Amino acid sequence: MADIKKWDVEDSEFWESEGKKIANRNLWISIPSLLGGFAVWLYWGIITVQMLNLGFPFEKSQLFTLMAIAGLTGATLRIPSSFFIRLCGGRNTIFFTTALLMIPAFGTGLALQDQNTPFWVFQVLALLSGFGGGNFASSMSNISFFFPKKVQGLALGLNAGLGNFGVTTMQILIPLSMTVGMFGAAGGDPMVLVAASGSLVGKIPAGAETYIQNAGFIWMILLIPLAFASWFGMNNIRTPEVSPNIGNPITSMSMITGMLAISFISAIFGLWLMLPENVSGSGFNVPKEIALFIVIALTVSLLKIIPGQIGQSLDRQYKIFDNKHTWVMSIIYTMTFGSFIGFAACFPLAIKVIFGYQHVLVDGVMNHDMPNPNGPSALMYAWMGAFIGALIRPLGGMIADKFGGAWVTHVCSFVMVFSAGGVAYYMKAAYNSATPEEFFVPFLILFLLLFSATGIGNGSTFRSIAMIFPKEQVGPVLGWTSAVAAYGAFYIPKVFGEQIKATTPEVALYGFAAFYIVCIMINWWFYLRKDGEIYNP
Repeated sequence: MADIKKWDVEDSEFWESEGKKIANRNLWISIPSLLGGFAVWLYWGIITVQMLNLGFPFEKSQLFTLMAIAGLTGATLRIPSSFFIRLCGGRNTIFFTTALLMIPAFGTGLALQDQNTPFWVFQVLALLSGFGGGNFASSMSNISFFFPKKVQGLALGLNAGLGNFGVTTMQILIPLSMTVGMFGAAGGDPMVLVAASGSLVGKIPAGAETYIQNAGFIWMILLIPLAFASWFGMNNIRTPEVSPNIGNPITSMSMITGMLAISFISAIFGLWLMLPENVSGSGFNVPKEIALFIVIALTVSLLKIIPGQIGQSLDRQYKIFDNKHTWVMSIIYTMTFGSFIGFAACFPLAIKVIFGYQHVLVDGVMNHDMPNPNGPSALMYAWMGAFIGALIRPLGGMIADKFGGAWVTHVCSFVMVFSAGGVAYYMKAAYNSATPEEFFVPFLILFLLLFSATGIGNGSTFRSIAMIFPKEQVGPVLGWTSAVAAYGAFYIPKVFGEQIKATTPEVALYGFAAFYIVCIMINWWFYLRKDGEIYNP
């Protein structure tokens, strides 16, 4: 497709005559590409459940670290991805970042063919899965430039919400794909379940055969045509406000590769600092909060010192950090999207660990390793949370376009406090019961309510960002705030893993509820006080 050199969507005549058609075409290619990214980024939440069912020789706490690794790298890769569009153009960026997803997808399929695959191999593949997490920042930044402010809440909500359906699509498609040898001899041999599994079609008993490797291979069917669609169907906007100095595609892809490599180095260093020796860490056990600060600061600093065009462009784009609202919206965005993505990452394994085992006293010590024959199948229910949270996100954008973003976010924040507290209560009851399935229904309903609130609230934050910042900064701010929030995909599974190991999983939810209360106060102070600087953006 030809590059666009004239683009003014705030001009209603231009928008109606030609802008809308071009914008919608780019949006509807962007959405499935983003969907594929979310699927590859977060499929460890489903894969680890099936690894337990197949008897892979890894501890539960180790499996939680795979989701945390993918979460950390995906979030860190969003930092440079926030700035790709101005440097490299939308078409070049979406094509290349979509193609990169094939590396972890194919590699995961190969690794899962053998239960004797070393754990470090899965760690490397989880690291590479971060490609999918990084794609969100560049995708949202790109779409923000295609639509006028009057419909940005809806457009960004559609891109994010339907793109987030990658989580739901993955949680439905992977369990189904594992039931058949859909790739024949090339897909490898099946494995035998040592514990009952499940999918939308019902429980699959122990002793049945399953093709866990399809969890990786299945995405190649989607990613190959999507790479072609993005190359032949999308546009670079070559205007001074968007991407004024794009080089040829090879140069653009080289820039993207270099900036992603810097982010990988920062993420690997942070993981090494905090992980114990038995899972490839330093053994220093640096607190995760400190390690996250180091990773973010190191990534931003290393990108800043890149010489030439990249450094010059980042100097200009880094001006968003001089605006206090960048930091305020980063916190609020983290409350909504960070919660959504973190809960989506750990929801399946949390169901398995809490309700799939009986919690009984054995010789005076609480035992959490006895399988619960009446426990719900995590693979039957895990898709519901991400499905609701993603489906409802465009609605949040639409409501915010009509009533203002801050008010919608405020209401959702109160719902999140209530539902997180309720989930914690039933989680504690279940984890201290020999019949935890008795508490599953209220746990599930409250968790789905929590997912709903994160979705609507996230849709409303898109509207707020579009109204608070000048057009030139909206894309980078969306990318940056989404990068900070995406650390929820690391932080929440890490906290869950730690609290599961401490046998107090409910503490994690109480802590998140406390954070939501802080966000309520911040949102009110900056955006809902009548005498504030900006009211209800």
